[in-house]
Amino acid sequence: MEVFKTDLFDKWLKKLRDKRAKAIIQVHINRIIENKLGKLNSVGDKIHEKKINYGPGYRLYFINHGKNIIILLCGGDKSTQQQDISQAKTIAIKIKMKE
Repeated sequence: MEVFKTDLFDKWLKKLRDKRAKAIIQVHINRIIENKLGKLNSVGDKIHEKKINYGPGYRLYFINHGKNIIILLCGGDKSTQQQDISQAKTIAIKIKMKE
């Protein structure tokens, strides 16, 4: 799998202060690259949520783009889950409009 990150996702990840959380999130991104997605939840509009059971309950939101491409739209935690889902849907629409 090829994994691409939006600028928003990159900014979110860089902003995290917890170095261990960043390392754990990177392990999950590496698993996605290896096509080992694990348990996912659909949040609608073909967007998936990958829950990470660490700290405040981090989440990664992404879409499949073709068979072998995943685009990480945004990230967050349980406390911002509804805002993050809404934001992910907006980003996904923009990406689809560019196609």
